[in-house]
Amino acid sequence: MKIIGHWLIATIAIVITAYLLPGVTLSGFWAALVAALILGLVNAILRPIIILLTLPINIVTLGLFTLVINAFMVFLTDKLVPGFEVDVMD
Repeated sequence: MKIIGHWLIATIAIVITAYLLPGVTLSGFWAALVAALILGLVNAILRPIIILLTLPINIVTLGLFTLVINAFMVFLTDKLVPGFEVDVMD
């Protein structure tokens, strides 16, 4: 039950983000549900491995490289979920 609550909160956060930021678009609420699920899975499985592999650069930048890793996770979710798009602004 706790996992479903976290999933719904992440979904609402994605919907609010798509409403507030012009570069983030959703095709519907179901796309937000799938995006929240995929983002959670990517953060749970792939993120620890990438943080471990980039530990030296993360130490040198005093943890600021973690922001780049988080952006990579969102862009990976963008590529995996058809109704969720994140446009890079120039």
